[in-house]
Amino acid sequence: MLIDFVPTVNGVSLASAPAFQKAPGGAPANVAAGVAKLGQTAAFIGKVGDDEFGHMLAHTIAEAGVDIRGVRYDATARTALAFVTLRTDGEREFMFYRHPSADMLLRPDELDHDLIAQAQLFCFGSISLIAEPTRSALLAALDTAASSPTTTLVYDPNLRLPLWPSAEAAKAGILSIWNRAQIIKISDEELVFLTGENSDASARSLWHDNLKLLLVTEGRNGCKYFTAETSGRVPGFMVDAIDTTGAGDAFVAGLLTQLVQHPELWTDEGQLTAALRFANAAGALTTTQRGAIPALPTAKLVHALVAAG
Repeated sequence: MLIDFVPTVNGVSLASAPAFQKAPGGAPANVAAGVAKLGQTAAFIGKVGDDEFGHMLAHTIAEAGVDIRGVRYDATARTALAFVTLRTDGEREFMFYRHPSADMLLRPDELDHDLIAQAQLFCFGSISLIAEPTRSALLAALDTAASSPTTTLVYDPNLRLPLWPSAEAAKAGILSIWNRAQIIKISDEELVFLTGENSDASARSLWHDNLKLLLVTEGRNGCKYFTAETSGRVPGFMVDAIDTTGAGDAFVAGLLTQLVQHPELWTDEGQLTAALRFANAAGALTTTQRGAIPALPTAKLVHALVAAG
């Protein structure tokens, strides 16, 4: 959970941007807020600085409806910041300030294991693997989640190469916990990073015995899905995109809300494609405003876009 500073105009470098808009963000926090704004119950586990930005972030997701019992505050490190460069098509690049930031300092002994054990869905990323103590904290949290027979593990690696020591370290880190998840969502760019190409065969090469559903998002083009028995593509929605920050997180949030209602979604292709249309619509709507959490849509808005086709 961090602060994204988004330029007020697109198509300029960070140095040339005349001003930046402060926006709460960070992939897991975005997903939690997205789930809550879509009408389901969500909790967030992580750490921020014991500073104004950290308390503002916790307050922001709490206002969105997220349970923040798992949030910890660090008096020795600041809340993480990210400056975002927006191209004219709304795509973005990041420059991070975390040397270290508080989110990197969550310890295993600070985890709320009872909160994790209650989860129907436990969603996690790869950035916490980059350094200790968050690596150990994530692994401990995964152990707790995996020990619950009613918890499904959902993995969105959320590749951010500038944060890793090298591309090789990023690939090894992402794959080190790959087999822990029953559901995995990656982007087409992440598929190329992990396998060298963007194809159905390369996606299938990432399959493992524990996996139930693999999703490959393709931006405005929608997403591909792969189950043990079938595969296909669900088209996206055309909107006027100004900032794609948080779009993938909104997609995940939309998917999670559908999984809550249909826990074995992957066994019914009709239900699966309907759920992915909902997730695609949630992602598309998020691109129509700047920032991530402020742009996350309500279920009413998503249903309206789905209905409009």
